Amino acid sequence: MELTPLALVLIGLLLAAWTVGAAVVVLRASAKTKRMRALQKSMKRMQHLLDVAPAVPMLVRVDGRIEGPERLARWLGFEKMPGYLSELAAGEGNGLAPDQLEALSEKIRITQKSAAPFQLALTPPGSGRSLAFHGALADPQVSPGGAALVWVFDFTDSEAELSRLRAAATRAEADFAALVGLIEAAPMPLWFRGRDMKLRLVNEAYVEAVGAPSAGKVVTGQAELLEPDEDGRSPAEIASLALDAQEKNERIVAATIHGERRSLRVSDLPLGRDGVAGYAIDIEEQQQVERAFRAYREAQRAMLDQLSVGVAQFDGNERLVFANLPFARLFGLGAEAIAEGLAFERFLADARERGRTPEVRDFPEWRREHVAWFGQPATQEEAWPLPGGTHLRIVGQPMPDGGLVLIAEDRTEQLALSATRDTLLRTRTATLDSLFEALAIFAPDGSVQLWNRSFAGTWGLSSEFLDTHPGAQELLDAIAENLVRPSEAQQIGAVVRAATLDRRGEGGRIELKDGRTLRFAGVPLPDGNGLLTVLDITDSQKAEKALRERATALEEADAVKTRFLANMSYEFRTPLTTIGGYAEMLKSGAAGEPPDGVAGEYIDAILAAVERLTEQVENVLDLSQSEAGLLPISKEEVDLLPLLTEVVREREQAIIDAGLSLDLKGRRGCVASVDRRQLARAVGNLLDNAIAATGEGGRIVIELPKPMPGKDWSAVIVMRDNGSGMAQEELDRALDGLRTGTDGKIEKRSGLGLPLARQLVEAHGGTLSIESREGAGTTATIRLP
Repeated sequence: MELTPLALVLIGLLLAAWTVGAAVVVLRASAKTKRMRALQKSMKRMQHLLDVAPAVPMLVRVDGRIEGPERLARWLGFEKMPGYLSELAAGEGNGLAPDQLEALSEKIRITQKSAAPFQLALTPPGSGRSLAFHGALADPQVSPGGAALVWVFDFTDSEAELSRLRAAATRAEADFAALVGLIEAAPMPLWFRGRDMKLRLVNEAYVEAVGAPSAGKVVTGQAELLEPDEDGRSPAEIASLALDAQEKNERIVAATIHGERRSLRVSDLPLGRDGVAGYAIDIEEQQQVERAFRAYREAQRAMLDQLSVGVAQFDGNERLVFANLPFARLFGLGAEAIAEGLAFERFLADARERGRTPEVRDFPEWRREHVAWFGQPATQEEAWPLPGGTHLRIVGQPMPDGGLVLIAEDRTEQLALSATRDTLLRTRTATLDSLFEALAIFAPDGSVQLWNRSFAGTWGLSSEFLDTHPGAQELLDAIAENLVRPSEAQQIGAVVRAATLDRRGEGGRIELKDGRTLRFAGVPLPDGNGLLTVLDITDSQKAEKALRERATALEEADAVKTRFLANMSYEFRTPLTTIGGYAEMLKSGAAGEPPDGVAGEYIDAILAAVERLTEQVENVLDLSQSEAGLLPISKEEVDLLPLLTEVVREREQAIIDAGLSLDLKGRRGCVASVDRRQLARAVGNLLDNAIAATGEGGRIVIELPKPMPGKDWSAVIVMRDNGSGMAQEELDRALDGLRTGTDGKIEKRSGLGLPLARQLVEAHGGTLSIESREGAGTTATIRLP
């Protein structure tokens, strides 16, 4: 069929239109394909973002259906995501707990109704993760109809970190509290200064030290514990210097704490650039101990200087640190040796040059041996014989610090004394052997230690037996065989025990079978031993018996003499009384006219002679009784001044006739317990002698001085004259009693006045002392108790 051109044109146009349309459709399809691919890529990116996002969405519809990724299912402990909200608590080991699900459901219902957002943190038991639920009403484009969009966040790692941080914070708080408690409980003051050097923190010890009521008051008032130093810098300024230098600053200062001046060691410690911490340690006790140690060391060294032994100390470096004065003198050391710390080797070399070391063949080797003393564990001791005869004892004592104490003792005199002692011991042995007495020395245990040659012979013992140093009992058994009464040997043992153990002396007497009599005595010795002395008194006993018989005869003769004097005095008194009576009768005219002239003078002379003879008889009798201790004394309280006045008045005429002057000095109230008559006779005899011995124009002074307190005498009477006086020999003869001459006759006595006066004073318990010089007078002093 043939087509017309119009048809062809139309067909061509139709084909062209169809081609264009097909091309347009192809192009549109290609564009949609590209957009789909882009959308898929975008969805994949979004899915990936959701997979790696910290939050996972969960869409909860009104009917309870839920949509969410599998990631959320794993967070909840499921293998796949449940379809409904109620299925989130599907069973044990996965999902939410019932109470957690109920709380989440309630929050979602409130959001769906009121569009109010919510937040909830849950930890599903199945997964143990910490999940945060943030819910809000979903956009209608996402899910129309009031669905809730819940974003779930997994903050398990953050929660663990928070827990760790919380634990760390808790521990830090506890450590800080403990540190604060430690600071508060610290016994030393502690403080902290800020950058401005103001106090920010102080502890309780600081508060108490400054006497503030509280730490707040201290910080508010900026109460400083320390005082400005010598340069006027305050504690804050010193702390600022430590902060600037970033170095610890320590110093020792004095501060007043609780009213006492104390020494403190203060430290300022910079804490970076934030401030300065400070603390003060009370070292007052330490300072006192150091002062006491220094004083003890100085006292010890001063004490060592007083010793006769030389002492030197070398330190661990073998340097001289101390030497006392004897050591310095012994080795010729000066003060510079100690000041410079003389080395031990140099000390030995210098000592050798001064001749203070022994002569040795190899001195270097000898010196090395002595230097090795520093490392020895034990004490070293040597004897150094020096040139010139000096002997030194050297002791080296190693010290714990590696040093050495060197002790040098000069034993020259000791060795000489030892030789002298040996000589003395030999001399003592020879002396003891030459003694007439038998001697033995016993130790405290009773053994015989030493005896002389006479000891064995006196007791009849053998020398071989004593050489065994027998014990006390063994010795007593041997002695008992030679005694008349063997049991008396125990008396010797008692004396030995008293001397050695009781430290007291005892004695006794014992008889031997051979007729000898021995007297023994125990004497305690200073060394703790006892000395037994034995003396043969056989001959002396015989002499004693003879002397006792002679003494008895003399006592009988003295009694005969006493009776003779008593009888003679009686026989003298009777005729004297008769003569005196007849003479007085003649003088009174009883036999006629009273005689006058020469006859009257004769009668007066007879009466004076009778009175004088009567007085002498009385003196002889009293003197005899006083010498025999039989003079009767009747004491009473007597005022001495009236008594002396009475004695002077009785002799007033004799004093006037002799042309003498007499002064009586004293005052009333000087009372003594005496026999008035006998003391008056004693003073009268002294006054009569003074009148007789003092020439015309002479002077006699009787003084009653005031008794001195604390003396043994209650009264003192002093009588002085300026008469002719006596030589000492004449005075002794005047005071002495009857003495028998070489021819057996009684020597003539110068008078009875002075001996009788002395006997009368001594009968009162007093004393009479007479001092006289020929041509210068006599002074008699009576002292009464």
